[in-house]
Amino acid sequence: MAPAEITIAPDRQDITTTVTFDAPPAAVFRAITDPELIPRWWGAGNFETTVERMELRPGGLWRYVSRDPAGTPYVFHGVCHDVDAPNRMVQTLEMEGLPGGVQLGVFTFEDLGGRTLHRQVSVFQSVEERDAWVQPGMSEIMREGMRRVGEIAEGLS
Repeated sequence: MAPAEITIAPDRQDITTTVTFDAPPAAVFRAITDPELIPRWWGAGNFETTVERMELRPGGLWRYVSRDPAGTPYVFHGVCHDVDAPNRMVQTLEMEGLPGGVQLGVFTFEDLGGRTLHRQVSVFQSVEERDAWVQPGMSEIMREGMRRVGEIAEGLS
């Protein structure tokens, strides 16, 4: 698996992550959505993540709490709008404490004959909100998360 490619183009309100996994779409989809597996990849480094809620259906709610080594919580939640396992998922994501920072995530899982081309497009309400989300080191954290997803998915296939 090559490292995830993360595109943060100037003057656009989206972030696109593309990666090819050495596992079939069903395994990648499960690695990304299974509440038992999410803590193994969400929040790179020494963050500990708990999945408090994961309703994988249209209208279903989800909520994760990630804690840094000092115990400070970072809470993420959203709504699943479309779920077509293992091909596609659409959901919102909002970080609690950052009002108005809602993003729409479109996840696709393209079958490449035993491998999966995964693309995630996160669309923000404005270029300014997207730019506020982009912090130093964010790309590395996202790549590490996708590397972990790959390890998990390969172990499932």
